[in-house]
Amino acid sequence: MTTTPDATRGTPHGTAPTPLSVLDLVTVGAGRTATDALRTSVEIAKLAESRHFHRYWVAEHHSMPGVASSSPAVILAHLAAHTTRIRLGSGGVMLPNHAPLVIAEQFGTLEALAPGRVDLGLGRAPGTDGATAAALRRTDRLNEGADDFPQQLAELIRFLDDDFPDGHRYRRIHAVPGPVQATSPGGVQSPHRPPVWLLGSSGFSARLAGELGLPFAFAHHFSAQNTVPALDLYRESFQPSAVLDQPYALIGVSALATEDEKEARRQVLAAALNMVRLRTGRPGLVPTPEEAEAYAFSPMEREFVDSWNANVIHGTPDEVRSGLDDLHKRTGADELMITGNAHSGDVRLRSYELIADAYGLPTA
Repeated sequence: MTTTPDATRGTPHGTAPTPLSVLDLVTVGAGRTATDALRTSVEIAKLAESRHFHRYWVAEHHSMPGVASSSPAVILAHLAAHTTRIRLGSGGVMLPNHAPLVIAEQFGTLEALAPGRVDLGLGRAPGTDGATAAALRRTDRLNEGADDFPQQLAELIRFLDDDFPDGHRYRRIHAVPGPVQATSPGGVQSPHRPPVWLLGSSGFSARLAGELGLPFAFAHHFSAQNTVPALDLYRESFQPSAVLDQPYALIGVSALATEDEKEARRQVLAAALNMVRLRTGRPGLVPTPEEAEAYAFSPMEREFVDSWNANVIHGTPDEVRSGLDDLHKRTGADELMITGNAHSGDVRLRSYELIADAYGLPTA
């Protein structure tokens, strides 16, 4: 079974230059719980749907106290029960951490729960540190998993399409829910299967997505220097497929809007301190803006914060809109997927609302 371009391409709304979407890390702030963060995710998903954002993705991360998105499939099932129209997906599932059959089963189940609106975004990184990756995969040979990514991807797509050739060792193994159910007595074939996206922060997945004719998502929010080269590589290597006749690339963008520019700076400083701690082996909950303002940054930490926040589009709604417009012009991305990281769930929710207002997105 193949997917159609309609399962990928969105429609811009309001004055947005391209479809707008949401990437959710389900961040947990100091003094808050994972329950609080997940409730915020539901509220953001409902807002995003009502304001015509195109899709809502959840990213897989592990062993990070401030990020409660270790199980994307579970979260997506919950979001599916609270939405009716918006596309839901993984941004992404880290394929080397899982058996392809398990992912095919999970996303076949999600497709059955939310027919025609589930995306399967796949990455080759572990989404965590090496020790945690080893615990996830029950092996210390981590490079092997990344190197085998093309083979794992091919196997996963075979399970999704239920089309292993005769003689293959998995020919009699089927991902359920899935196409095999249509071949059983009285079976009815679902018209949908989750479209596969490749995610990346360098050129490897860009080239592979292009060669396979798959849509591509680039992590601009933490690898901004590689964005344009990766998108160029994707477009140059693109081969039309049954999935896409032309390249389609979205980029993940860190953006936070508040009514006051100073407040936006306070919020992104707290998120940057969280990244400082993560990068120095001290992961924790997202600190409050007050904690971040009182923190004594070393010169090296301050340099990191300045570099990190240079790629976070933040400020008033008009400033954020202008920044997103400029980024779209520079990259030619087909879609902008916004991730707004802050200590407070209310701040994150309000940011998406302000961005929607700035672009005049519909309210129903």
